[in-house]
Amino acid sequence: MREFPSCSSSKAMILNIVVMSTVVMMGSTASGWFLKPDFYKSTCPNVFSTVYSGVKSAIANENRIGASILRLHFHDCFVQGCDASVLLNDTSTFRGEQGALPNGGIRGLNIIDNIKSEVEAICPGVVSCADILTIAARDSVSILGGPTWQVKVGRRDSRTASLAIANATIPLGSSDLPNLIRRFADVGLSTKDMVVLSGAHTIGQARCATFRARIYNETNIDPSFARSRQANCPQTGNQGVGNLAPLDLQTPTRWDNNYYINLLARKGLLHSDQVLYNGASTDSLVESYSKNSKAFNADFVAAMIRMGDITPIVEPSRGEIRKNCRRIN
Repeated sequence: MREFPSCSSSKAMILNIVVMSTVVMMGSTASGWFLKPDFYKSTCPNVFSTVYSGVKSAIANENRIGASILRLHFHDCFVQGCDASVLLNDTSTFRGEQGALPNGGIRGLNIIDNIKSEVEAICPGVVSCADILTIAARDSVSILGGPTWQVKVGRRDSRTASLAIANATIPLGSSDLPNLIRRFADVGLSTKDMVVLSGAHTIGQARCATFRARIYNETNIDPSFARSRQANCPQTGNQGVGNLAPLDLQTPTRWDNNYYINLLARKGLLHSDQVLYNGASTDSLVESYSKNSKAFNADFVAAMIRMGDITPIVEPSRGEIRKNCRRIN
């Protein structure tokens, strides 16, 4: 999610389930429509303050929700761009993305619904759900102690969603390093982007089902850390699979660089976390961010802006401004 006004070339990718073309436009299109921070300056000048107020209220009620909103934005952008497709419920013509395996435990949709209602009350039919989710992700990071940045807006909402593409493109907690690198590259993001965006796991929690294979079977894990997580996560069976553990065992509700410090100590909760520091090409980045929180924040902002620029729907003919984020107009 970054804000650099340049265009990158179209990139074709072949997936196991689908064949699709992903174009990373960096916020602009050949038609002349483009994203910009002041897109709503005259049509909805209070959109940013309205979204911020809604996110702040939601986090005050439950601080975990900030991480959930950030995850929602990540998973939206990985499926044909940041177009709010993840918010669409299933219909008779397509199965939505919420039921995809990588979206297990997805949360925060009701918060976006509430904010959308507030925005519609002041600017009916003007601001897209995609923009609201992108702004809310930024505000979640900022409210929890992280950096802030200008969010480019002007996206329109998609008219469809894809369960198949969601399953094929969103990284899993069980992903190995080559798989992570490939999936980020498929949407135009670099290995460095992947490592720094993974740092979002400095906030939030994960379900036992996503990390129990690691805490019982893997060797690149601190033994005492593994035992502490096993106490609330059974090795087999369905009971307890939804039990939660913090992704950052030190400060799970405060934005900082402890995520990387944990990896150095072999205390990454997910397999996809610890593979970033396991004797491979990304070790040096993890070491760097563990020592330099300013560099982490600066690079995170740049990567977030870049991610927010993935395949935007900006032309009116290609998308819509949904009245209700859960269904097309």
